[in-house]
Amino acid sequence: MKQVRGWLGPALFFVVGVTCARLMLLAFNRTDLFVDESQYWLWGQNLDFGYYSKPPLIGWLIRAVTDLAGSDSAFWVRMPGAVLHAATALLLGVAAERLAGGRAAFWTAVSYATLPFVAVGSLLISTDTVMAPFYALALLAWLRLMDSRAPGWALVAGAAIGMAFLAKYAAIYFLLGAALAAALTREGRIGWKNSLLLLCAFGLVISPNVIWNLTHDLTTVSHTMDNVGWVRSEAPASSLNPAGLAEFFFSQFAVFGPVLFAALLVAYASGWRAGGTERALVLASLPPLLVVSVQALMEKAYANWALAAYFAGCLLVVPYLVRRRPRLLRASIAVNGAIAILLPLLTTLAPWPERDGAPLLQRYLGRADLSREIIAAARAAGVGLIYADDRDILADLFYSGAGQGLAIAAPRPAGRPRNYYEQTYPLPQGHGRMLAVLAAAPVCDGGVLAPLRDFDLSGGAYAKRTLAAYLVPEGCLR
Repeated sequence: MKQVRGWLGPALFFVVGVTCARLMLLAFNRTDLFVDESQYWLWGQNLDFGYYSKPPLIGWLIRAVTDLAGSDSAFWVRMPGAVLHAATALLLGVAAERLAGGRAAFWTAVSYATLPFVAVGSLLISTDTVMAPFYALALLAWLRLMDSRAPGWALVAGAAIGMAFLAKYAAIYFLLGAALAAALTREGRIGWKNSLLLLCAFGLVISPNVIWNLTHDLTTVSHTMDNVGWVRSEAPASSLNPAGLAEFFFSQFAVFGPVLFAALLVAYASGWRAGGTERALVLASLPPLLVVSVQALMEKAYANWALAAYFAGCLLVVPYLVRRRPRLLRASIAVNGAIAILLPLLTTLAPWPERDGAPLLQRYLGRADLSREIIAAARAAGVGLIYADDRDILADLFYSGAGQGLAIAAPRPAGRPRNYYEQTYPLPQGHGRMLAVLAAAPVCDGGVLAPLRDFDLSGGAYAKRTLAAYLVPEGCLR
């Protein structure tokens, strides 16, 4: 592999080219917004310093983009994803140049741009994607801080990871990794003054969200504890889930790419033995994987919960492969690149292809169609209020029903709200007659209500369910 000179130009050409291709294919994407995406869009319509399950940055971003575009279409809701990952790839390239030179910088940017989770994050807007460039900037500033001990880099690192935290609370892993590096490596000891500056900048940036949580019954903290279910679980401590741990571990080969994840495990051992900055990067990368592995063993964990590991992971594994296994690096980019091409192409072909008679992307189809049917049923019945008790249905009803002049309500919470819709849009008192979308017929005044309309749910996200619309008088449902 020849030395890449002036790495930034070629890297910029590749990353911008990939990003433009992603945006072009996104314009032809035939999938509906997923439930989380619709919820993030709704958050953007109600700007605040925090929300039920996540910090606020993703809602702010979607609102800014859609306002500037003058459109709330799925393309504009999702468009920031590809751009943010492009910025992340280049920031990691700059960091890799400081560590290992121009050749490693070029291949780091290329490798990141073709990662499977980046391909997915360029199709579906998520908090991981919004966190990514700020996390990468924090790592770059931290590495510069370790080299120079300049207080300015401490402020940049703290502010950047604060912004990452406002996107997703998983950004806290950065502070854990930096603390471990300070404890276990000489290079990681940035000094008490710089540590204090970093933490002050971090605290200042996140303070609006901290205040919001304190004044809203620690809503997001409570939701996070619900996700880490074993913290509140009454199940015996010996009730472990080794199958869940194995599932999470092997899912990381799909998240980071099979070749690159296998190489990363080797690079951890190599980096630890090498010491210095490489050991610091091991300590910056490992905490998310270890913590989420414990969560998977104790209960369950989703594949994307450890994504914070892979920003430092890229800075560790790509230079390692450039130095020692360039053929494996080319193989990794070939495999990941094929996935990066295939995924957006599938979204332009939906509902084809099919598997076992169902669309391969079934969970991303049929949501808007159902919302349109529900809205039509409400108009035909002459009611102005739609009620649903399912979060997925509520999410798309708010998005697809925006500007339709209809009110949408969730159940009144019994105790702590189960979701953002119960928290913010509970069924009002004195609502009058309404259209309720339910899986089972409600009982009112001792009688079972007959459905007003059954829905055709074949071929979409609700294909295995039964749903119908009912005209419900006031007082029947809470």
